[in-house]
Amino acid sequence: MKKILVIRFSSIGDIVLTTPVIRCLKHQLNSEIHIITKSAYSFISESNPNIDKVFSFKKSVDEVLEELKAESYDHIIDLQKNLRSSGLCSKLGLKRHTFPKLNKEKWLLVNLKINRMPDIHIVDRYFNAVEQLGVSNDKKGLEYYIPKKDEVVPAKINPALTGDYITVVIGGQHETKILPSSKAADIINNLEIPVVLLGGQDDKARGDEITNLSSGKQIINTCGTLNLNQSASLLKQSKVVISNDTGLMHIAAALNKNIISIWGNTVPELGMYPYMPEHPEKYSIYEIKNLSCRPCSKLGYNRCPKKHFRCMMDQNTTAIAQHVRKLTTHNS
Repeated sequence: MKKILVIRFSSIGDIVLTTPVIRCLKHQLNSEIHIITKSAYSFISESNPNIDKVFSFKKSVDEVLEELKAESYDHIIDLQKNLRSSGLCSKLGLKRHTFPKLNKEKWLLVNLKINRMPDIHIVDRYFNAVEQLGVSNDKKGLEYYIPKKDEVVPAKINPALTGDYITVVIGGQHETKILPSSKAADIINNLEIPVVLLGGQDDKARGDEITNLSSGKQIINTCGTLNLNQSASLLKQSKVVISNDTGLMHIAAALNKNIISIWGNTVPELGMYPYMPEHPEKYSIYEIKNLSCRPCSKLGYNRCPKKHFRCMMDQNTTAIAQHVRKLTTHNS
């Protein structure tokens, strides 16, 4: 049996996006799969039955280097592809299998608005790293596993959640990828069933603001009260997910949800849109096309460089709400 180390240090969405490669390595090669990741994200991989061992570190990969050397790996699949991952491969004395990161193409798109990006999702590019091993994409999509201990009963969170509800993911790593509170409230004010706000502790104040702007609506702000797996459990049981371009969007795709995906300064052409090859009809992207300043970054900023934030402020909240109502009615 081959023993394979997969490298993906961070973050939530990026790790979820590696799950198809891990599944196919496991089942097509009947291999033992290990992964190395940052400690803050290790719980995501620990729940994955296709992963046999998880190595994690807080600051430096040297924290687990001797343990990794003792494993005597047959192959290293580097899905991080940066200086740190390259250095780790050198220390382990093995050639890495990796993928086209397309940094030049990303730079051209962000800085000169010249689109040379291939029309290929990052997951499909990841598979370039394993094709020499005879591994191919089974097209079964992403996976996310919620431990039993983190499964939640919605009605225990709030009695209003005994029936259908909608989840709205209100956070993100960068402010320019986050729908402003006023726009989120506009959408919610046009919905008819309860809404659950999902996010971390840093999103709690934004959740309170959205709640205050959505008077008369049944809104449950769970930001900062649940861990990621518990949020994923609530998301899994919802009718529709409205999300910024963030980790929970990819978890929603893994859980095969109907997704309304709202994009700000980043663009789907960078290859990180919801990956649902078996059900592409289950996600819809809302973005302001033909905006000359977009994308302004491949990641994001703390504030709009142009100070107008049109990529989010111009979002058609009425159309988004109508779409959500259609999905909740259609799936009733």
